[in-house]
Amino acid sequence: MWRKLIVAALFVTDILIFTIVPLLSLYLRLEGHVPAQLYTNMLHALPWFIVIHVLVFYLFGLYHRIWRYAGINDLLAIAGAVLISSILATLASYQLGLNPPRTVYILNVFFTLTFVGSSRLMVRMAGYLRRRLTNGRTRVLIVGAGDAGAMIAREIQQRYQNEKNLIGFIDDDTYKHKRYIMGVRVMGGRVDIGRVVREKGVQEIIVAIPSAGAGLLRNIIRDCNKTRCLVKTVPGIYELLDGKVTVQQLRSIDLEDLLQRDPVELDKTQIATYLSGKRVLVTGAGGSIGSELCRQIAKMKPEKLILLGKGENSIYDIHGELKERFPELSTEPVIADVRDESRIRTIFQQLKPEVVFHAAAHKHVPLMESQPAEAVRNNIFGTGSVAKAADQAGTEVFIMISTDKAVNPTSVMGATKRVSELCIQNLNTQSRTRFAAVRFGNVLGSRGSVVPLFKKQIAKGGPVTITHPDMKRYFMTIPEASQLVLQAGSMAQGGEVFVLDMGEPIKIIDMTRDLITLSGLEPGRDIEIKFTGLRPGEKLFEELLTAEEGTRATKHAKIFMANLKTVNELKLKQGIDILRTTNDDEQILATLKQLVPTYKNEQKEEVAAVNKNSAITNMREKVIPNIHQAPCQAASGAS
Repeated sequence: MWRKLIVAALFVTDILIFTIVPLLSLYLRLEGHVPAQLYTNMLHALPWFIVIHVLVFYLFGLYHRIWRYAGINDLLAIAGAVLISSILATLASYQLGLNPPRTVYILNVFFTLTFVGSSRLMVRMAGYLRRRLTNGRTRVLIVGAGDAGAMIAREIQQRYQNEKNLIGFIDDDTYKHKRYIMGVRVMGGRVDIGRVVREKGVQEIIVAIPSAGAGLLRNIIRDCNKTRCLVKTVPGIYELLDGKVTVQQLRSIDLEDLLQRDPVELDKTQIATYLSGKRVLVTGAGGSIGSELCRQIAKMKPEKLILLGKGENSIYDIHGELKERFPELSTEPVIADVRDESRIRTIFQQLKPEVVFHAAAHKHVPLMESQPAEAVRNNIFGTGSVAKAADQAGTEVFIMISTDKAVNPTSVMGATKRVSELCIQNLNTQSRTRFAAVRFGNVLGSRGSVVPLFKKQIAKGGPVTITHPDMKRYFMTIPEASQLVLQAGSMAQGGEVFVLDMGEPIKIIDMTRDLITLSGLEPGRDIEIKFTGLRPGEKLFEELLTAEEGTRATKHAKIFMANLKTVNELKLKQGIDILRTTNDDEQILATLKQLVPTYKNEQKEEVAAVNKNSAITNMREKVIPNIHQAPCQAASGAS
C-alpha cells in the first residue's frame, strides 16, 4: 500500500517538474522578458514534453524502483532518462515550431535532473529517518573496518534496517579512527570495545575480519565476550572462496574460531595435477575426514569420484550433497566393507580408481581397547584388503589416513594403525602404486572428537567430564587436515609417512572452559567440570613422532616426512599370519608388541597414579571453582 502511494506521489511530482521546469528555464534565460507568442507556444508544447518524459521514465523503470535503497545505479538511471527524454523533447519542439534560445534546453536538462533526483533522495531520506526512529532494532557494532566490514555494513543499511541499527565500527588502524564508512563512524580500536558497548547500548557485535591471524582473532573474541553481547563472526578465509561476505553467512563464535590457525597455503596446481581428470576413490567417505576429502577433491574436477563406505545413510548424505554442489561431477556411491576382500577387489577391477584415499578405520580408543580382534580386522586387514586391490588394479597413488596415536602407541587402536603403516610401506617396495600415509592428531567436529560430547553435556547442564586436568591434545580443523592430506598426496613418491604440523598442543580443560564460556555460562559456577581418570589405552600427551624417528622438511611448511626404519618383511609377514588366525586377545596383544616394539599397554600402575592425582584435582575444582578463567585462554598456545 505504502509503495503504491509513493509511486503515485512521485508520478504527480514528476508531472509538476515537467510542467514547471521548461517555463522556469525560459523565464531565467530571458531574464523575465518572455515574448507573449513564445510563452503561448511553450504552453501548447508542454503536453508533448510531459508525455515524452513520462514514457521515457517508465521505460527506464523509474516507477518500479525501491527508492529507499537508492544507489549509484539508480542515479545513473535518472541521468540517462533525463538526457534521453530531453533530447526527444528538443526534437519535438523543433517540429512544433518552438525556437527558444538553445541555452533554454541546457537549463531544462539541469533543472529536471536536479528536481527529479531531489525527489528520489527525499524518499530515501524519509525512509532512513523512519527506520532511525523505529524502536526494537538490534544495536550493532562491527569490529573490522575493512572490505568485509564495509560489505556487512552496506547490506545492513540496505536490507536489514528494520532489524538492525548499525552504531559504528571498531578498528585498530588509527588512521581510520573518527572517519566514516558508509556514513558510520569508526569509534576507536579494540581497547574501546567495552566503552562503546556501554555508551551506545550495543547488543550485537560482528567480528568482520576473515583473514585474521591465529592470535588476533582469539584476543578480539575474548574482548567481545567480556561485554556479554551476542557475538557473531564472518566465515574464515577457508570458506570465503570468492571473497564476498553477506549477512546470511554470519554465525555464532565456535570453538574452531578460538583455535583458528593461520590459513593453509596450498599448491593447487600440484594437487590438480594428480587429481584433475582422474578416477578417485575415498574409503570411509561418509565419515568426518572422508566426507571433507570428497568435498575438497570435487573442487579439483576429477573424472569420477567414488564414495565407498559401510554406512548407507552417511554415504547417501555425502552423495546427495555433492550432487547438489557439483552437479557436473560424476559420482559413484558404493556400499561395501573394507574387510570384504572379494567385494573390494571386484569394485577396484570394475571402477579402476587411479587415486585412493583410505580414511576408513576404527578410531575410538576405549572401544578398541576392549575389542582388539575387531581393531585388527578393520584397521590392519581392512587396510591390507584395499591396498592389495589398489595394487592389482594399477592404482597410481594410495594415501592412508593415519594418526598421532601410532607413535609410541599405548592403545590397541594406535598399535593397529602403526602396523597398517608398516603394511603399506612394505607393499610399496613390491608395487608400481605409490603408497604413503599421513599422520595427524584430533580434528575438531569429527565423530570421534570430544567436542560434540562436551557440547551435549553442557546442553544438559553438566557436569562436563574430563579424564585428567593435565591432558593435552593436538587439534586441527577438518578442512585444514583434508587440504593438507591432498597436498601431501601430491608429494608422495612411495613409502613415505607424512606428518602434519599440528601447532601447539591444547589442554583439554582449557578448551572445555572455552566451550562453557561460549555457551554464555561460567565454568565451575554454572557448569561443573568433573575429572573421571584416564581410560585404558589413553595418554596424557600424544606424540607425532618417536624420538628416534625425527623428521625432515618438505617443500610445504606444514608437512614433514618421518625418517622411518626399513620394514622387516619376514617379521611383518609372520606377525600378520598370527593375527589372521587368532581371536585370542592375549595373543593379539603379544603379536602387536612384537610388530611394534614401542607399543606399551601395561599402564595399570601409571594410570592408577595419574588417576589419583586427577581425583585430588577434582576435589580442588569443587571447592575452588575456576570461574575467573578468561574467555579464549584455552587457545593461547595454539598456532
